[in-house]
Amino acid sequence: MLRLAVPTRAETFERMREPLADRGIEVCHVQTDQRTVAIDDQPFEHYDAGFVFPPRLAEGGVTDALLGVPWVNDREAILRSRHKGEALAQLAKADVPTPETVVVSNPVDESALVETFQRFDPPVVVKPNATTRGIGIAKAHDLDSFLGICDYLDLVHDYRATGDQSFLVQEYLPDARDYRAMIVDGEYVGAVERRLPDDALANGQWKHNVHRGAAATGITLDDERRRLAERAATTLDIDYLGVDLLVTDDRTVVNETNARPTIDSATKYENGFWDKLARLLEDTARR
Repeated sequence: MLRLAVPTRAETFERMREPLADRGIEVCHVQTDQRTVAIDDQPFEHYDAGFVFPPRLAEGGVTDALLGVPWVNDREAILRSRHKGEALAQLAKADVPTPETVVVSNPVDESALVETFQRFDPPVVVKPNATTRGIGIAKAHDLDSFLGICDYLDLVHDYRATGDQSFLVQEYLPDARDYRAMIVDGEYVGAVERRLPDDALANGQWKHNVHRGAAATGITLDDERRRLAERAATTLDIDYLGVDLLVTDDRTVVNETNARPTIDSATKYENGFWDKLARLLEDTARR
């Protein structure tokens, strides 16, 4: 039986254990953080492959060296998706439609920020370059509010231990529908629509992240949007990827990607999802 090392023990871990066991893959949790590791010893058992590089990259590097296994989504794949500016630049270069975006590398003069704001029709979306779950994302309707948000980011970036000192300014697409498409080994395997409840929308909420209260409902994407999500994964060369699409009446854009997407309930995926994931894991173990 193929033994799979999984660094996180959350929803995805629990949901994948039984379906993959039925396909000859033992899913095992490997703790990579909040512990001590003597690098002269071998604290880990034998595994054949790893499923998604550990969330903490420093500890993940230690784990990777000691495990010595190939990964579905290795360190480089995680970084290509995690850094939103880089991912969007790669996608735009490949003619994959994305929102209008400006990457700001702090510190910059206020005049540069004013010029950036004036490129857009307000409001604008301001987001950190490397956060998930909607953390730190804000919407600015006017220049003063925008500069105030930038001031706070400047304070954070002034801390010398902060490695990433950049953020994104993007166009805001009102009334856009929010879809997450899942891609496994270059193929579309399912999608959900993420939608806030009516009372949340009435109270002014606008981030359609599940961790912010949105509900994810399984949907069937049309062929054009399936191909778009597959193009994004192929462009970034990431085997297991969540592709976030924003859809308006006249546009579909790739807003973000997630190389560590949560596996949802099986009813939200196409038939054969677990078989395709198992094949990807088996192929990875043979590398």
